[in-house]
Amino acid sequence: MTETAPVISPQWLAEHLNDPNIAIIDCRFALADPNLGQQQYQQSHIPGAFYLDLNQDLSSPVQKHGGRHPLPDVNSLAAKLTAMGVHSGKTRVVAYDDSRFAFAARLWWLLRYLGHSPVTLLDGGFSTWQGEGYAVTADIPTAKPGLFTPQLRSEMVVDIETVKARKDIANTILVDSRERDRYLGKHEPIDPIAGHIPGAVNLPWQQVSDADGKVKQTEQPQRWSEYDDAEEIIVYCGSGVTACVNLWSMELAGLKTGKLYAGSWSDWCSYL
Repeated sequence: MTETAPVISPQWLAEHLNDPNIAIIDCRFALADPNLGQQQYQQSHIPGAFYLDLNQDLSSPVQKHGGRHPLPDVNSLAAKLTAMGVHSGKTRVVAYDDSRFAFAARLWWLLRYLGHSPVTLLDGGFSTWQGEGYAVTADIPTAKPGLFTPQLRSEMVVDIETVKARKDIANTILVDSRERDRYLGKHEPIDPIAGHIPGAVNLPWQQVSDADGKVKQTEQPQRWSEYDDAEEIIVYCGSGVTACVNLWSMELAGLKTGKLYAGSWSDWCSYL
């Protein structure tokens, strides 16, 4: 398969809906109402789309440390992808949500982490798809035969000890992806402690898209231009989810130096 574009339009997807080499995955989710995404999916989704839930499928159970959304069990996720007809390195996965890429980008990053490169995000998400008049359905697709074998790219993720050891090194940049007020510690709606990791710069993940959830594609290289020469960019957020939007943004900007601090602020502040 040729190099997969990081983002595709609803029109492109509509023209390829029946392509047997494409798997569509709905990642809609709401942090304030964890059942909402599943309910929305059951009511209406893109034809042929399967569903993966942030808490149940794209994360593992919360522990004392490790953050609010620890990385999922690799073999469990691989089995789910297999049942969705995904073949390692071959099937093009199209992920979407309705939250400006917040949850679809988590799947995008996880697939890359599992060694699967052909994955792309739907520009504008479900609302744009529906708003442009494309088909939706309540029909749940049946399982398909796939074969997903994880090939972990462990260099893509770092833990708290690595962050501590590397965050003050000259050519390492630590990026906090949360909105400005959370970074500044003025407002903390979720975690018990407000603030940010010392030395981190702030690039809010919401800057990647507009209010309609469409990517500001031409603006992404400029967002990262100050850090073009960095040897390593470690990205975090509250729990390792929306940081993936920034890592996707780096991909759009042509930067390959991004790593995820998976536990993110929720892990860091669990030790404070």
